[in-house]
Amino acid sequence: MIIYQQYHIAKKAKHDEMNGIIQAIHKSIEQSLKKNYADALTLALTINDKGVPENFEKVGEKILSSDNNIDAVQLVPDGIIRYTYPLKENQAAIGIDILKNEKYRFEALKAIQTRRMYFAGPFELKQGGLGILGRIAIYKNNRFWGFSAVIIRFNTLLNKPEIKNIDRSKYYFQISKVNPLTHKETFFLETSEKLNPENAVVSVVPDGDWTLYLVNKKPNELVFPFIFRGILALFLAFLIGFLTTSFFKKPAELEILLKKQAEKLLKNEIKFKSVFDQAAVGITYVDTVTGQLLEANKKYCDLLGYTEQEIKQKTIQDIVHPDDLEESISNFKKLKAGIIREYSTERRHVTKSGDTIWIRLTISPLWEANSSPTKHIAIAEDVTQRKLAEEAIFNSQQRTESLINTIDGIVWECDAQTLEFSFISKKVEDILGYTSQEWINTPNFWANHIYHEDKDSTIQFCFEQTNKKLNHDFEYRMIAKDGSIVWLRDIVNVIVENGKAKNLRGIMIDITKTKEIEKDLNNSFYLVNEQNKRLLNFSYIVSHNLRSHTSNISSIVDLIENSDSEEEKEEMIQLLKSVSDSLNETMLNLNEVVNIQTNVGIVTENLNLKQYINNTLAILCDQIELKGVTVISSVDDTIEVNYNPAYLESILYNLISNAIRYSHSEKHSEIYIDSYFENEKTVLQISDNGIGIDLDKNGHKIFGMYKTFSNHKEAKGIGLFITKNQIDAMGGSITVESKPNLGTTFKVYIA
Repeated sequence: MIIYQQYHIAKKAKHDEMNGIIQAIHKSIEQSLKKNYADALTLALTINDKGVPENFEKVGEKILSSDNNIDAVQLVPDGIIRYTYPLKENQAAIGIDILKNEKYRFEALKAIQTRRMYFAGPFELKQGGLGILGRIAIYKNNRFWGFSAVIIRFNTLLNKPEIKNIDRSKYYFQISKVNPLTHKETFFLETSEKLNPENAVVSVVPDGDWTLYLVNKKPNELVFPFIFRGILALFLAFLIGFLTTSFFKKPAELEILLKKQAEKLLKNEIKFKSVFDQAAVGITYVDTVTGQLLEANKKYCDLLGYTEQEIKQKTIQDIVHPDDLEESISNFKKLKAGIIREYSTERRHVTKSGDTIWIRLTISPLWEANSSPTKHIAIAEDVTQRKLAEEAIFNSQQRTESLINTIDGIVWECDAQTLEFSFISKKVEDILGYTSQEWINTPNFWANHIYHEDKDSTIQFCFEQTNKKLNHDFEYRMIAKDGSIVWLRDIVNVIVENGKAKNLRGIMIDITKTKEIEKDLNNSFYLVNEQNKRLLNFSYIVSHNLRSHTSNISSIVDLIENSDSEEEKEEMIQLLKSVSDSLNETMLNLNEVVNIQTNVGIVTENLNLKQYINNTLAILCDQIELKGVTVISSVDDTIEVNYNPAYLESILYNLISNAIRYSHSEKHSEIYIDSYFENEKTVLQISDNGIGIDLDKNGHKIFGMYKTFSNHKEAKGIGLFITKNQIDAMGGSITVESKPNLGTTFKVYIA
């Protein structure tokens, strides 16, 4: 029974060793493929919004220089190979339509169907040699554009340390794939031995549908030694039983029997000593109290490079790497204190030659439970190659992350259903200020930091496109760590598995500066447009009014020239003077309008609104008394506005004087002045119960220059025009509500 268990333990150890090797190979290949995905994605970013690649050769050269596993890159619009780098070695592939070529079509379609990078081949390349093609389908505006592809020579893929360092005396490696045309398994490595799956460990690489085999060349090497041991054990058991029976039957033969048993025990001890020395793993006895190495087998001595006598002079402290010594001493203290009885660990040891090796160590006790520690047995297995493979994988991951972090955007991956992120590149810290860990460790981090005005529409759009399994491209705002608002363009690729959206991968690009430039352009366009309107209106006013005056002057001059009497000439000269005065007044009005519209650096200061209203009422007190008008002001004494003093005086004077001038002759006139806040603006409201304005008839010209809408003799049509221009120049606005014979209300919005 013991031998049977030992056989299965040895067999499991063999299988674990093979499984460790095949997994290391799998991880190395898979890591290379993941990096190839990043390379293909980088290549796809050269395609502009018109579907034309930009800087293809420059980006291709950079990808090849940063990744020794790639031999060439391609862009394949509409399934036709149009771009390849380097071109000279791959000229023969240009123009091939992979979607119509039976040799390539099936695996190209698989890249489209799976919406992920798929590695076709190995197969004979058009440009010569056996190669692998990694393709990712590219979509622009939710329309299939073509493929981004990387070419890997098959020999390059096989030239990995995990494959090259396989012990060829014990194992051989094989890789296969089911041919999509013949549906038969094809093996790609030449070997004289027929593959038996029972003697192999297997791993599948789904990104290329490859099957990896590590085959044991000596599957029966453990059987015969253990059969021999089993026969020997049965023989000894039978012999001991026979002798025991003889002992009870023949007490006189006890002394002879004891001698024989002693000899056999000695022989068994020698045999067990032989097993100890020939074990496939390192074994040593250690004094638990002092850490002294008491005995070690040949394998253990070979691992560290010492002879058996030299190893007995060493303690654990002598052979453990200094960086791992603290942990080792801590475990020894726990053993001596009875806190633990056994443990397993991986740590570094220093050999006699000074080299560092990695050892998987299993410590087991050699003392009874509840007794003081004495000695323990340490079983050591060399795992240096695995550690080196893991380090190579880690370094490859670091290179991939480094390349991703050079991309001018935030590369990310998240769950398609929960939107919880599993990866986000370090670029997020430069653009948004958050660390990768802050983002990944907080569920719903992305959704919680979208700007509130964009949140609902952004999340809804993302879910809609994801449910339709459509790649999407959209813009939204996020709140950065410092509280600022950042505009992002998010280019999202939906990863579908088994007909369902599994993951989302994409790149967030900072477009804040573009948005600011766009906003500035819109503002500039609005200002220019408004200015053009004003200039057009002003030019119309100038041409109309000046033409009217010059026409009058010309007519009067003609009358003077044709006049017969001095009296008539004098009358015409007085009329000419009147027209000249009117022209001068028009020029003054036009000059004031020009000053308002061209005054860019308007000086402002904090003004008490109540005080300026009182000053205006004091100026107009004679008119108020003459008309018998009652003015009621409810403006708070504390309200201040940031305004130009001259403009505020002019606005108040024009609006209040108009309310007095156009009071109703048949009722007691009242003017109400009030102020309040609306949408973070101060609103000045001036209402009267005067003759009012017919807005249906005159609303379009109420703020026009020289536009009058009453028969009042003092109406000139300039006051409201100047008031409107002054309010506009200060960034505010004015509205009017009025009905004939009921009164008028003006509202001035002060920004």
